[in-house]
Formats: sequence, C-alpha cells, structure tokens
Amino acid sequence: MTEPALRTEALQKLFGGLAAVNDVSLECHVGRLHAVIGPNGAGKTTLINLLSGDLAPSGGRVELLGKEVTGLAAHRISQLGVGRSYQRTNIFMRFTAFENCRLAAQSRLPSSMRFLRPAVRYAEVNDAAARALALAGLRGRAGVVAAELSHGERRQLEVAMTLATQPKVLLLDEPLAGMGAEESARMVELLRTLVAGHAMLLVEHDMDAVFALADTLTVMVNGNVLASGTPDEIRANDEVQKAYLGDADD
Repeated sequence: MTEPALRTEALQKLFGGLAAVNDVSLECHVGRLHAVIGPNGAGKTTLINLLSGDLAPSGGRVELLGKEVTGLAAHRISQLGVGRSYQRTNIFMRFTAFENCRLAAQSRLPSSMRFLRPAVRYAEVNDAAARALALAGLRGRAGVVAAELSHGERRQLEVAMTLATQPKVLLLDEPLAGMGAEESARMVELLRTLVAGHAMLLVEHDMDAVFALADTLTVMVNGNVLASGTPDEIRANDEVQKAYLGDADD
C-alpha cells in the first residue's frame, strides 16, 4: 500500500483533566475510506477538529502528505490539501450554489484579497466552482440560492465547497445527518464516487452507510480507540458489540 495521505500518532486532546481524544493513531490513504464510529461523546468530532487545525493537540503527531503539520492553524492545513465539512451545514444561505463554491475556490488563489477585480473574471476560479458542483451532483442547481435548496442539497453543496478547494484529504463530519432515505442514498453514491481520488475520513452515525462505504473502521469510546479493522473484523469484535453495536444475540 502507498504511503498514507494522512497519519496520526498517539494523538491527544485534553480539556482540563478530561482526555477527549487519547492516544489515537490512524492512517488515511487515497482511494480508501476510513470511517470513525462510536457513541455520542466518544471524541469523534474532536478528532476531526484536531486533524483540520480547528483545535491544537495536547500531544501526539499529525502528518499530511509526508509532512508534519501538528498544531498548524486551520487555514494552513486547508491550504496544504485538507477539506472538511461540519455537523451543521456551513454555507452562505443568501448566495447561490455557484457563488458558494466560487468563494471556496477563490481561497486557493495566491492572494484571495484582491478587491479591485470582479470574481467572475477569474476563469480558473469559475472552472473550479463548476467542476465541484458537477462532482457533487448539483450541476443543474448552480443558480439556485442556497436557502432554497433542500436539506440534502445543502449537504451536497457543503461537500462541493470542500471539493472546490481541490483537497487531497476529505474530513467529513456526519454528512448524512438529518437526511431521509432518498437523500442518504444520493450522498452514499456521491461519497463512493469521490473516494477514488481522495483520502477520506468519515464520521457518521448511519451504520448502514458506514458498512457499505468503509474500507477501514475505527471505533472510539470515551476518547480511546476500542478497535480498528475491516468492516467484517469490526462486526465480529465482541468488545465493539458490547460497547456500541449492541449484543448480536439481542
């Protein structure tokens, strides 16, 4: 297997005396989806916040594309090739889907602080925004104001905005949250398509989606890794059954 695009070693985050993330080591490879599951309070979102730079770790190491990025600010990690989505949709409701993606793409210009030239004149930015919308399945919704999109389409738009930054690593925090069956199915197909060109770390509570998509699963409980392995290995793990998935005999 090739070198991981993202690697953590003994990653830790302390809040006072509480270890929200404790001694977590994992790898994410391009072309593979690594899912992190666990009950509420397990430390999953805190882990993503550490990987994206939204939180500084208390200990351990983070490597991105072979380079140590431990403790770098979120904007630096983003510029180095990490894109993330959030549990709560994080888009500009009054802008169109295309305008949202164009703003995301513009952040990749050598200087995004160019106020005297209209954004519509940056061909590379517009092309990146259009490609991202197409990849996310929103090509036909480019001109629609975000506030008028369905919940599922807004989640797709957030993924599209992430793609517009041209990341190598995608950190996705519950992208299926609040979706109905049809919208969830669309998102699962989208993620299955995107993983071919990205290293993907997925936090998700929809177990059907997780086991359909994941190449590797890491199970967290109380900030610690309980188990890590293939979907079949996790299904068969007695400790996981007791702590999270439920007793197989129930």
